[in-house]
Amino acid sequence: MKKGLRSAALLTLVLLLTGCGSIISRTVPGQGHGNQYYPGVQWDVRDTPWRFLTILDVPLSALLDTLLLPVDAQHGPYE
Repeated sequence: MKKGLRSAALLTLVLLLTGCGSIISRTVPGQGHGNQYYPGVQWDVRDTPWRFLTILDVPLSALLDTLLLPVDAQHGPYE
């Protein structure tokens, strides 16, 4: 029972953190690198002491950034 509860809590935490770099880089002023393609992935790979969360978030941010690529392309062109 305790192991199942711990696994459920970990899964919930991972799901709550997914796409975090994509969301933060697009919504919080000063957190992204300006207008660019794949801002969530670029935000995730910056140097930070929270590297272990980055490993979880990069694939999910890449997925969300890919889905939002048409939106980013309308705001481009970027360097």
